[in-house]
Amino acid sequence: MGSSNRKKKEKKKDFHKAKLKVGKANAKAANFTDTSFKSKSINVNQQTLEGDGSDSVEQFKQTLTTAATAKPDNLRRDALSYITTQVSAKPPNNPVGTASVLTKLLPLISDVSISVRAHLLRLFRVLPPSEVRPHVEKMLMYIRGGMTHLSADIRSDTLNAMEWLLDVAGDEVVSCPGGWLKTLNSFSSMLGWNPSVGSAMNSQGWTSGSKSTLGTKKGPEAQARQIQVLARFLQAGFQPETVAPYNPKAYWDNIYRLPATANPFAYLNLFGAPRDEDNEMYPDRISRQRVFDAKWRSSIVGGMEGAKKEGGTVGRAAALLDKALRGGLRDSAPLPAR
Repeated sequence: MGSSNRKKKEKKKDFHKAKLKVGKANAKAANFTDTSFKSKSINVNQQTLEGDGSDSVEQFKQTLTTAATAKPDNLRRDALSYITTQVSAKPPNNPVGTASVLTKLLPLISDVSISVRAHLLRLFRVLPPSEVRPHVEKMLMYIRGGMTHLSADIRSDTLNAMEWLLDVAGDEVVSCPGGWLKTLNSFSSMLGWNPSVGSAMNSQGWTSGSKSTLGTKKGPEAQARQIQVLARFLQAGFQPETVAPYNPKAYWDNIYRLPATANPFAYLNLFGAPRDEDNEMYPDRISRQRVFDAKWRSSIVGGMEGAKKEGGTVGRAAALLDKALRGGLRDSAPLPAR
């Protein structure tokens, strides 16, 4: 009986509720570890803010991807601003090269955001011209797409990009594959002077104004701007080549020595795709004059004469275009008298 009573008392202790004592902490277990952190400051004996080169390269690549693919406009704009700062630094910081930057960012020429397009143009202007020239053909593909975009603002901003490209690589613009005829096609479509559109452009409706000015708030100003850039493009195409001084060594080297440039006979199209007149290279002024006379002279001159009759800013821009045509085509059949 004694043993039974002792077991009952021990079991009773297991269910006994301990009394709380005010002002005294609970007893801690033997294996208790104190993890509390009471310090209000951290003292570091030595610290550095420098990052290694790989981190800056990764940051540039990540920012480039953000500029090309981010959905919010402000992210794309800020990323372009960062890249512009890095490329324009002294010395420039462009670990991926101009070719990779252009490949990623050229689609932004037709971006819906005005600020993004403006920052993209600023970036273009700080790129080294010598590194831009080998990629003119690719750039013209996106510029031509922006020139024929439905948005008038995108068309206007694309003309700014075209002017910049003419400044840094005018010869390459008019002589690269498709650079002459395809760009003329885009200009004429933008202005409504394209003969392949059909007779609808020439039909007499309720207005005799250019169809390209309809539906825009600043129609005449936009058309004048388009004609001015077209005049600059034609000036670059009809500019006489600089005659190199006679050099006997260079003369014989040109005849007997192997060419040093890559694919020097590309204009012959010996191993390329079948002939496509629009995609061909027109490397000299005479070839550009010939194809312009055959395909575009009548339609552009007709549109120019109609623009002259409108007067104002459009008429003045058409006068500049007339001057460019007369200067560039003086070796071929003369234009009609004014």
